[in-house]
Amino acid sequence: MKVLCDREQLREGLAVVNNVIPPRSTKPVLENVCLVASDDALELLGTDLEVAVRYRVGEVKVSEPGLAVIPARVALDFIRDLSSETVALESADGRCTISGGSDSCELVTLDADEFPVVSRFDEEKTLTIQGGTFTRLVGQTAFAAAREAGRYAMHGVLMVMEEGHLKLVGTDGRRLALSSTPVDQPSEDIKPSILPTKGIQLFCRVIEDPLDMVQLQFGENQVGLKSKNAEIFTRLIDGEYPKYTQVVPSETAHIVEANADLMGRKLRLVANVTGDEARAVRFKVERDEIAMFGRSAGRGEAQAHMEVKYDGSGSSISFNPDYVLDGLKHCDQETLRLEFSDKSSPGKFCLGENYIYIVMPITIDT
Repeated sequence: MKVLCDREQLREGLAVVNNVIPPRSTKPVLENVCLVASDDALELLGTDLEVAVRYRVGEVKVSEPGLAVIPARVALDFIRDLSSETVALESADGRCTISGGSDSCELVTLDADEFPVVSRFDEEKTLTIQGGTFTRLVGQTAFAAAREAGRYAMHGVLMVMEEGHLKLVGTDGRRLALSSTPVDQPSEDIKPSILPTKGIQLFCRVIEDPLDMVQLQFGENQVGLKSKNAEIFTRLIDGEYPKYTQVVPSETAHIVEANADLMGRKLRLVANVTGDEARAVRFKVERDEIAMFGRSAGRGEAQAHMEVKYDGSGSSISFNPDYVLDGLKHCDQETLRLEFSDKSSPGKFCLGENYIYIVMPITIDT
């Protein structure tokens, strides 16, 4: 294999692939990247057996086709520190030489037959969507997925097609984020899928231009995304996802409209005094005003007030402020709407068109 390529494009490709490759593995071959050169194209392949990537490096000249399996992190670190604009790759006799200008390194290669097979994207069961739209859906939901040990299905994001909308749902049992967008393509054969958070976030990592169109491919055991330079595949999570539709309140007694940015600033003020554990802020709503109260035995107490649009009877509800602030970070409109029925019912934050965020209340002594 002999290849000449742009250093920055090769660095970017290796950076993407290294997001998948484990630094330590019981299968040493998984710590490597597979370079495949053919017909003026260079592809970088990496996998941890759950998520796989096939990245195409642009602007390459292939003198001799071939492939080489080399240590992924070492290759990235070396190429990152090169000062030359171009990089030459050459493999022969169990070695791969990477050189740029007067600098070079020689890496030991592994047997390519040991490297796992990485899927290729096909055109069956695909859905086309604008890259920026997909990235927005992921950003508005993946943060709410579970991280700690527990129900395995919650460690991913649910992707489902319903009534002409692509919907993404993330939940950890204490909060739930649901975002959707209309799609024009028929989707009768696309089944609900639970995607690992790592895989779906890597999908977004390879979308370079938000205006570019990307394709989603739905299979029995995996979902793939194809962008201009990359194909990413992630295995689906087995398990039963919580029935999210039952969590979303259909009717509420109180509706508050407030400036999203101001609520975030006021909430941070009050949250500063709450403890590191059992954090809670009480929201007290009265006509045209909402007051927030926080306190802890070791720090003291704080309160903040802001004008809102509300003409109902007085009521209150308490939330973990971190959960509310997580949702407000992704609010894509100036005014949000908070809906709830009483202090023990879920709070429904409407944070954008087709974007809702549910937070379970906390019971505190008042």
